[in-house]
Amino acid sequence: MSEAGGTPPPEGSGKAERPVTGGDYAPSVAARVAARQKAGGAVVPLLTTIFAFLIGGLVVLVTTGKNPLRTYQAIFEGSGLNWFLQVGSYEVTVPFTDSTKMWFPWDTSFDSVAAANLQQTLIAWVPLVLAGLAVAFAFRCGMFNIGGQGQYLLGAITAVWIGSEFPGMPGGLHILFAMLAGVAMGALWAGIAGVLKATVGAHEVISTIMLNWIAIWMGAFLFGLGGPLQNDQPGGESVPVSNDIVEGAKLKVFWGEALLQGLHVGFFIAAAMLVVYWITLNRTTLGYEVRAVGFSPEAARYGGISVKRNYFLAMAISGAFAGLGGALDILGWQHRINTNDVLISSQVAFVGIAVALLGRNTAVGVGLAGLLFAGLTTGTSTRNLDPEIFRPELAQNLTLLIQGLVVLFVGADVLILWFLHKLRLRRRAPT
Repeated sequence: MSEAGGTPPPEGSGKAERPVTGGDYAPSVAARVAARQKAGGAVVPLLTTIFAFLIGGLVVLVTTGKNPLRTYQAIFEGSGLNWFLQVGSYEVTVPFTDSTKMWFPWDTSFDSVAAANLQQTLIAWVPLVLAGLAVAFAFRCGMFNIGGQGQYLLGAITAVWIGSEFPGMPGGLHILFAMLAGVAMGALWAGIAGVLKATVGAHEVISTIMLNWIAIWMGAFLFGLGGPLQNDQPGGESVPVSNDIVEGAKLKVFWGEALLQGLHVGFFIAAAMLVVYWITLNRTTLGYEVRAVGFSPEAARYGGISVKRNYFLAMAISGAFAGLGGALDILGWQHRINTNDVLISSQVAFVGIAVALLGRNTAVGVGLAGLLFAGLTTGTSTRNLDPEIFRPELAQNLTLLIQGLVVLFVGADVLILWFLHKLRLRRRAPT
């Protein structure tokens, strides 16, 4: 008998004793953390969101005395997401037709408040998803694209310029031209940071922040008083706003009324980009190289992959996503830019960072995280929140608080995994 009370394996059994070393009997700490992060799947983002809402609810209770559950219920209803719970039997008009009817389980009519609110949520979802993809794709290559504001803004500026010119161009061609121009400008703007990273090693966070400010002041110049793209229509000389895009360059509204900012077909384009993102990363050589560089640039270089090339391509593709978001907002519902919109663009870009982090840089995760943040934005608007339940002027701050907590907890996902591991050990321990 050995000291441990067991018997050694017999000779020839194939289980010869080996010296016990750290790597033989247990994985390293880094390997255990990586395995737990991978095993976390959807659990960690879900717990992250729950923790953020719990702390946000405590803040609501302590500072205002309001019932946080009632507040969250009002935000949920204001976002229009309760529309999915209102199942019934309805007849709806088939989109892009005048009289063709079909059965549908939800009410899409003008009388449905939930439907109107959901339209606004999905309109906000479009740029948030594309801004999230702009961050997520760069993350997969080991880079932090914090320049979504500049890329989104340049895409919007290009789209409004193209969309307000060429009035005789056919509608479909005009939309495609404006969209592709916005995509190209976003890719070009982010590609500058990629080139600097690849050639002189300039950190992309610094360069993209600088490019953001260049884009902001460029927009302020272009649409400010006396700017080259300022409204030149009679009576518009004293207003710092662009020309409206022509009717032929506007995206079609398939749900709701165009005058009330109904949901435009850019929704389907954004959804298609989630599929494009997934296919590019998981089913193409480019995606393989991007992920390889993100895991280890030195190992990728040793394997014959051009790290510099992938730095540029990853940033350019990220910028293309953000530029498309800006173009779709202009062509879908904004139809113009003023100097205030130049500054507001930062909200879309920086929330996109939270979308990518919460979505764990996956296509499905980004789509769901974008829906969460879009719903928060719509549900806390002053027109949707009853002052008796929660003060609307404070609701936007609550949204920012929850967004910040989500980013904080996502950054500390190792702690959440450690907490889950301790709970599992406690359940397995004998009573």
